[in-house]
Amino acid sequence: MNHHYQKSLSYKIFTIFNYTFLTVAALLCILPLIHILAVSFSGSAAATANLVGFWPVDFTLDAYEKTIGNENFLRSLWNSFLRVVLGTAISMAVMLCAAYPLSKSDKAFRGRKIYMWFFVFTMLFHGGLVPTYMVVTKLGLTDTIWALILPSAVSSFNLILLVNFFRTSVPKSLEEAALMDGANHFTIFWKIYLPISVPAIATISLFTMVFHWNSWFDGMIYMSDVKHYPLSTFLQTIIVQQDFTKMSVDAETLQNLSERTVKAAQIFIAALPMLIVYPFVQKFFVKGIVLGAEKE
Repeated sequence: MNHHYQKSLSYKIFTIFNYTFLTVAALLCILPLIHILAVSFSGSAAATANLVGFWPVDFTLDAYEKTIGNENFLRSLWNSFLRVVLGTAISMAVMLCAAYPLSKSDKAFRGRKIYMWFFVFTMLFHGGLVPTYMVVTKLGLTDTIWALILPSAVSSFNLILLVNFFRTSVPKSLEEAALMDGANHFTIFWKIYLPISVPAIATISLFTMVFHWNSWFDGMIYMSDVKHYPLSTFLQTIIVQQDFTKMSVDAETLQNLSERTVKAAQIFIAALPMLIVYPFVQKFFVKGIVLGAEKE
């Protein structure tokens, strides 16, 4: 029956439409990146005159040499790496510890609904920018890496995904057998829940990593010194605000170097870590975070 359905005209039209749509969507994502890469490897005159398409013109590595040699860029790159590592580790530790008890039944964890509504309420309503800024300032977190990590340590949306994964994908029979063998909740969490939940943990970790890597606004409001800027905030000041004073590049060098090539090199270097990490986590997206152990 399925074979007959696949030969039908409507199925073929639907398949062609899907392939065409996905191909166009993929090209819209890939072509700008190829153009940025080509500009970053092109000479100053060709880049300034908009002569670069998808292939470098007057190939040169000057923009990368200047970018890698820029002290503020390298410092902001380190700040972003530190933010991603610490932010992801702290967020996952907190959310996993919260998701485990919240995945239990109301009988096993009285008050579970109250805590769940608390998280859902904060997802729909929050204090806003000014109260958050006042809390961060009063706690003395400004100009520290913790101002970028702690306010966003718990994502209610990601927490709900983890709770649903624990509730639907971890067999209760395994937990009951472990309890009968004398295991405590810490042992069950560490030896049963975490190994089974690798696809969900990897997926949520990638969500968190991308969030921390791309966030720039909190760096603008919580950091007063450019030395503390994460990379996305540094790039925002260079590319959007056109403020090249933070580049620590003298005027003579800027005259011999196209701003477009430097911006392109910095954008590509900023995107490179996520492009490297994604293929290693992509297989978990294929499985999805709703799959785990075999269903009972």
